[in-house]
Amino acid sequence: MTPTPRCPSCSSEYTYEDGQLYICPECAHEWSRVGDAGDGPESTGGVRDAFGTILNDGDSVTIIKDLKVKGSSSVVKVGTKVRNIRLVSGDHDIDCKIDGIGAMQLKSGFVKKA
Repeated sequence: MTPTPRCPSCSSEYTYEDGQLYICPECAHEWSRVGDAGDGPESTGGVRDAFGTILNDGDSVTIIKDLKVKGSSSVVKVGTKVRNIRLVSGDHDIDCKIDGIGAMQLKSGFVKKA
């Protein structure tokens, strides 16, 4: 029996199989077993939104959760549309400008592609 792969979202080692899916119990990320051989979109390593859609530079996204801005009393509200994102490497993988707040970095897990 081959060991299950680590979660591509949070790198947890506690993933398990459920039919044709792998599931991470720590972050609830699900992905297909079909991409194991490195031939599916899961193997490309692209940045994905909270619903698994691949994001590209210049896309527009919508915030799916109220986000507190560190060092400020401001809050980015649910439904805020962010245009012309730029993908970067690191923990926060989206650079953008939000109207009324300014330049920010976001995690792709808190946005959905518009």
